[in-house]
Amino acid sequence: MSERAIETRKGIACTVREAGDGPPLLYLHGAAGLYDEEPLLDALAGRFRVLAPEWPGYGEQETEDAIEDMLDFALHGWDVADALGLERPHLVGHSMGGMIAAEMACLNPHGLGRLALIAPAGLWIDEHPIPDLFAMLPFELARVLFHDPKAGEKVLTQGLDFGNMEALQAFLVGNARRLGTAGKILFPIPNRRLAKRLYRQTTDTLLVWGRQDRFIPPVYAERWQSLLPACQLAWIDEAGHMAPYEQTEAVAEAIAKFLDAG
Repeated sequence: MSERAIETRKGIACTVREAGDGPPLLYLHGAAGLYDEEPLLDALAGRFRVLAPEWPGYGEQETEDAIEDMLDFALHGWDVADALGLERPHLVGHSMGGMIAAEMACLNPHGLGRLALIAPAGLWIDEHPIPDLFAMLPFELARVLFHDPKAGEKVLTQGLDFGNMEALQAFLVGNARRLGTAGKILFPIPNRRLAKRLYRQTTDTLLVWGRQDRFIPPVYAERWQSLLPACQLAWIDEAGHMAPYEQTEAVAEAIAKFLDAG
Protein backbone atom coordinates (compact mmCIF):
# COMPACT_ATOMS: atom_id res chain seq x y z
CA MET A 1 0.00 0.00 0.00
CA SER A 2 1.13 3.52 -0.70
CA GLU A 3 1.01 6.32 1.87
CA ARG A 4 0.14 9.97 1.56
CA ALA A 5 -0.28 12.87 3.94
CA ILE A 6 -3.49 14.88 4.08
CA GLU A 7 -4.83 17.69 6.20
CA THR A 8 -8.47 18.15 7.20
CA ARG A 9 -10.40 21.41 7.14
CA LYS A 10 -9.75 21.64 10.87
CA GLY A 11 -6.02 21.57 10.15
CA ILE A 12 -5.36 18.06 11.49
CA ALA A 13 -2.62 16.26 9.57
CA CYS A 14 -2.73 12.51 9.15
CA THR A 15 -1.26 9.73 7.06
CA VAL A 16 -3.50 7.60 4.84
CA ARG A 17 -2.65 4.22 3.37
CA GLU A 18 -4.17 3.56 -0.03
CA ALA A 19 -4.40 0.70 -2.52
CA GLY A 20 -6.70 -0.77 -5.13
CA ASP A 21 -9.35 0.41 -7.56
CA GLY A 22 -13.11 0.33 -7.48
CA PRO A 23 -15.72 1.73 -5.11
CA PRO A 24 -14.18 3.72 -2.24
CA LEU A 25 -13.83 1.93 1.09
CA LEU A 26 -12.78 3.92 4.15
CA TYR A 27 -11.25 1.59 6.74
CA LEU A 28 -11.07 2.69 10.39
CA HIS A 29 -8.55 0.86 12.55
CA GLY A 30 -8.92 -0.17 16.17
CA ALA A 31 -7.06 0.76 19.34
CA ALA A 32 -3.90 -1.07 18.28
CA GLY A 33 -3.49 1.11 15.19
CA LEU A 34 -2.31 -0.01 11.77
CA TYR A 35 0.42 -2.63 11.65
CA ASP A 36 3.22 -2.75 9.10
CA GLU A 37 1.34 -5.59 7.43
CA GLU A 38 -2.43 -5.35 7.07
CA PRO A 39 -3.55 -8.50 5.23
CA LEU A 40 -7.25 -7.60 5.32
CA LEU A 41 -6.64 -4.29 3.57
CA ASP A 42 -4.50 -6.01 0.96
CA ALA A 43 -7.27 -8.55 0.33
CA LEU A 44 -10.00 -5.90 0.04
CA ALA A 45 -7.83 -3.80 -2.29
CA GLY A 46 -8.34 -6.46 -4.93
CA ARG A 47 -11.95 -5.28 -5.30
CA PHE A 48 -12.14 -1.80 -3.76
CA ARG A 49 -10.21 1.42 -3.49
CA VAL A 50 -9.15 1.04 0.13
CA LEU A 51 -8.17 4.09 2.16
CA ALA A 52 -7.02 3.63 5.76
CA PRO A 53 -6.27 6.80 7.75
CA GLU A 54 -4.44 6.79 11.06
CA TRP A 55 -6.31 8.35 13.94
CA PRO A 56 -4.76 11.40 15.63
CA GLY A 57 -2.16 10.22 18.12
CA TYR A 58 -1.31 7.15 16.08
CA GLY A 59 0.99 8.47 13.39
CA GLU A 60 4.24 10.37 13.44
CA GLN A 61 2.39 13.67 13.76
CA GLU A 62 1.85 14.79 17.36
CA THR A 63 -1.89 15.29 16.98
CA GLU A 64 -3.24 13.46 20.02
CA ASP A 65 -4.55 16.72 21.53
CA ALA A 66 -6.58 17.53 18.40
CA ILE A 67 -9.58 15.42 19.40
CA GLU A 68 -11.14 15.00 22.82
CA ASP A 69 -14.34 12.96 22.70
CA MET A 70 -16.57 10.69 20.64
CA LEU A 71 -18.07 13.51 18.61
CA ASP A 72 -14.58 14.72 17.70
CA PHE A 73 -13.63 11.25 16.46
CA ALA A 74 -16.77 10.92 14.34
CA LEU A 75 -16.50 14.39 12.82
CA HIS A 76 -12.81 13.85 12.15
CA GLY A 77 -13.71 10.70 10.25
CA TRP A 78 -16.02 12.66 7.95
CA ASP A 79 -13.43 15.43 7.63
CA VAL A 80 -10.94 12.83 6.43
CA ALA A 81 -13.46 11.53 3.89
CA ASP A 82 -13.95 15.10 2.64
CA ALA A 83 -10.20 15.71 2.42
CA LEU A 84 -9.88 12.54 0.33
CA GLY A 85 -12.70 13.63 -1.96
CA LEU A 86 -14.84 10.57 -1.15
CA GLU A 87 -18.55 10.54 -1.97
CA ARG A 88 -20.67 7.95 -0.18
CA PRO A 89 -17.77 5.63 0.69
CA HIS A 90 -18.35 2.25 2.25
CA LEU A 91 -17.30 2.39 5.91
CA VAL A 92 -15.51 -0.58 7.46
CA GLY A 93 -14.29 -0.44 11.05
CA HIS A 94 -12.69 -2.88 13.46
CA SER A 95 -13.29 -2.75 17.24
CA MET A 96 -12.79 0.91 18.25
CA GLY A 97 -12.88 1.80 14.57
CA GLY A 98 -16.22 0.02 14.25
CA MET A 99 -17.59 2.08 17.12
CA ILE A 100 -16.50 5.28 15.39
CA ALA A 101 -17.83 4.12 12.01
CA ALA A 102 -21.23 3.47 13.61
CA GLU A 103 -21.20 6.95 15.16
CA MET A 104 -20.31 8.44 11.76
CA ALA A 105 -23.23 6.59 10.19
CA CYS A 106 -25.60 7.88 12.87
CA LEU A 107 -24.46 11.46 12.26
CA ASN A 108 -24.68 11.23 8.48
CA PRO A 109 -26.77 8.18 7.48
CA HIS A 110 -27.06 9.31 3.86
CA GLY A 111 -23.36 10.05 3.43
CA LEU A 112 -22.12 6.48 3.14
CA GLY A 113 -22.62 3.45 0.95
CA ARG A 114 -22.74 0.41 3.21
CA LEU A 115 -21.43 -0.19 6.72
CA ALA A 116 -19.39 -3.21 7.85
CA LEU A 117 -18.43 -3.51 11.52
CA ILE A 118 -15.90 -6.09 12.73
CA ALA A 119 -16.52 -6.84 16.42
CA PRO A 120 -17.30 -3.19 17.17
CA ALA A 121 -16.92 -1.66 20.62
CA GLY A 122 -19.47 0.89 21.81
CA LEU A 123 -22.15 -1.08 23.64
CA TRP A 124 -22.24 -2.34 27.20
CA ILE A 125 -24.04 -5.29 28.80
CA ASP A 126 -23.74 -5.40 32.59
CA GLU A 127 -23.99 -9.20 32.65
CA HIS A 128 -21.15 -9.49 30.13
CA PRO A 129 -18.57 -6.80 30.95
CA ILE A 130 -15.80 -6.16 28.45
CA PRO A 131 -12.30 -6.67 29.94
CA ASP A 132 -10.36 -3.53 30.80
CA LEU A 133 -7.78 -3.26 28.02
CA PHE A 134 -5.91 -0.57 29.93
CA ALA A 135 -5.37 -2.72 33.01
CA MET A 136 -3.81 -5.61 31.11
CA LEU A 137 -0.12 -6.43 30.96
CA PRO A 138 1.30 -6.88 27.44
CA PHE A 139 1.61 -10.68 27.78
CA GLU A 140 -2.10 -10.91 28.70
CA LEU A 141 -3.38 -9.24 25.55
CA ALA A 142 -2.79 -12.11 23.14
CA ARG A 143 -4.82 -14.50 25.31
CA VAL A 144 -7.80 -12.15 25.28
CA LEU A 145 -7.62 -10.85 21.71
CA PHE A 146 -6.74 -13.98 19.74
CA HIS A 147 -8.19 -17.45 19.35
CA ASP A 148 -4.58 -18.63 18.92
CA PRO A 149 -2.52 -16.67 21.48
CA LYS A 150 0.85 -17.91 20.17
CA ALA A 151 0.12 -16.59 16.69
CA GLY A 152 -1.33 -13.46 18.27
CA GLU A 153 1.91 -12.65 20.05
CA LYS A 154 3.67 -12.42 16.69
CA VAL A 155 1.06 -9.98 15.39
CA LEU A 156 1.16 -7.80 18.49
CA THR A 157 4.95 -7.58 18.72
CA GLN A 158 5.46 -7.24 14.94
CA GLY A 159 8.82 -9.00 15.23
CA LEU A 160 10.16 -6.50 17.78
CA ASP A 161 13.50 -7.43 19.31
CA PHE A 162 12.92 -6.76 23.01
CA GLY A 163 16.67 -6.94 23.52
CA ASN A 164 17.05 -3.77 21.45
CA MET A 165 16.44 -1.09 24.07
CA GLU A 166 16.08 1.72 21.53
CA ALA A 167 13.44 -0.19 19.60
CA LEU A 168 11.70 -1.20 22.83
CA GLN A 169 11.61 2.38 24.07
CA ALA A 170 10.12 3.58 20.77
CA PHE A 171 7.50 0.84 20.96
CA LEU A 172 6.52 1.70 24.54
CA VAL A 173 6.30 5.43 23.84
CA GLY A 174 4.21 4.85 20.73
CA ASN A 175 1.96 2.41 22.56
CA ALA A 176 1.40 4.90 25.36
CA ARG A 177 0.38 7.55 22.82
CA ARG A 178 -2.00 5.15 21.08
CA LEU A 179 -3.66 3.97 24.27
CA GLY A 180 -3.87 7.53 25.55
CA THR A 181 -5.86 8.50 22.48
CA ALA A 182 -8.03 5.37 22.56
CA GLY A 183 -8.74 5.93 26.25
CA LYS A 184 -10.66 9.08 25.41
CA ILE A 185 -13.53 6.92 24.17
CA LEU A 186 -12.81 3.47 25.61
CA PHE A 187 -11.84 4.19 29.23
CA PRO A 188 -13.08 3.24 31.76
CA ILE A 189 -15.71 1.40 29.67
CA PRO A 190 -16.58 1.79 25.97
CA ASN A 191 -20.05 3.21 26.56
CA ARG A 192 -20.73 6.63 25.05
CA ARG A 193 -24.51 6.10 24.71
CA LEU A 194 -24.17 4.89 21.13
CA ALA A 195 -27.13 2.57 21.72
CA LYS A 196 -29.43 5.60 21.88
CA ARG A 197 -28.39 6.74 18.40
CA LEU A 198 -28.21 3.54 16.37
CA TYR A 199 -31.81 3.95 15.19
CA ARG A 200 -30.47 6.73 12.94
CA GLN A 201 -28.23 4.29 11.05
CA THR A 202 -30.60 3.25 8.27
CA THR A 203 -28.23 1.89 5.62
CA ASP A 204 -27.58 -1.84 5.35
CA THR A 205 -25.04 -3.04 7.91
CA LEU A 206 -22.90 -6.16 8.23
CA LEU A 207 -21.57 -7.41 11.54
CA VAL A 208 -18.51 -9.67 11.37
CA TRP A 209 -17.71 -11.56 14.57
CA GLY A 210 -15.21 -14.20 15.62
CA ARG A 211 -17.01 -17.05 17.35
CA GLN A 212 -14.18 -17.30 19.90
CA ASP A 213 -13.99 -13.58 20.71
CA ARG A 214 -13.01 -13.35 24.38
CA PHE A 215 -12.68 -9.56 24.40
CA ILE A 216 -16.09 -8.47 23.12
CA PRO A 217 -18.02 -11.75 23.45
CA PRO A 218 -20.46 -12.88 20.74
CA VAL A 219 -23.47 -11.99 22.89
CA TYR A 220 -22.76 -8.39 21.86
CA ALA A 221 -23.48 -9.29 18.25
CA GLU A 222 -27.05 -10.07 19.26
CA ARG A 223 -27.38 -6.70 20.98
CA TRP A 224 -26.10 -4.88 17.88
CA GLN A 225 -28.56 -6.79 15.72
CA SER A 226 -31.46 -5.80 17.98
CA LEU A 227 -30.55 -2.10 17.73
CA LEU A 228 -29.71 -1.73 14.03
CA PRO A 229 -32.68 -1.43 11.65
CA ALA A 230 -31.07 -3.37 8.75
CA CYS A 231 -28.35 -5.74 9.89
CA GLN A 232 -26.77 -9.02 8.78
CA LEU A 233 -24.33 -11.13 10.79
CA ALA A 234 -21.36 -13.14 9.53
CA TRP A 235 -19.75 -15.53 12.02
CA ILE A 236 -16.05 -16.32 11.58
CA ASP A 237 -14.92 -19.69 12.91
CA GLU A 238 -11.63 -20.20 14.75
CA ALA A 239 -11.21 -16.47 15.27
CA GLY A 240 -11.11 -14.18 18.26
CA HIS A 241 -11.37 -10.40 18.45
CA MET A 242 -8.54 -10.01 15.95
CA ALA A 243 -10.37 -11.98 13.28
CA PRO A 244 -8.96 -9.82 10.42
CA TYR A 245 -5.51 -11.21 11.24
CA GLU A 246 -6.50 -14.77 12.18
CA GLN A 247 -8.98 -15.51 9.39
CA THR A 248 -8.22 -12.83 6.82
CA GLU A 249 -9.68 -14.64 3.82
CA ALA A 250 -13.00 -15.40 5.50
CA VAL A 251 -13.38 -11.84 6.83
CA ALA A 252 -12.47 -10.28 3.48
CA GLU A 253 -14.88 -12.53 1.59
CA ALA A 254 -17.77 -11.76 3.96
CA ILE A 255 -17.20 -8.02 3.66
CA ALA A 256 -16.64 -8.00 -0.11
CA LYS A 257 -19.75 -10.11 -0.75
CA PHE A 258 -21.85 -7.78 1.40
CA LEU A 259 -20.51 -4.57 -0.14
CA ASP A 260 -20.80 -5.88 -3.68
CA ALA A 261 -24.49 -6.60 -3.09
CA GLY A 262 -25.25 -2.95 -2.38
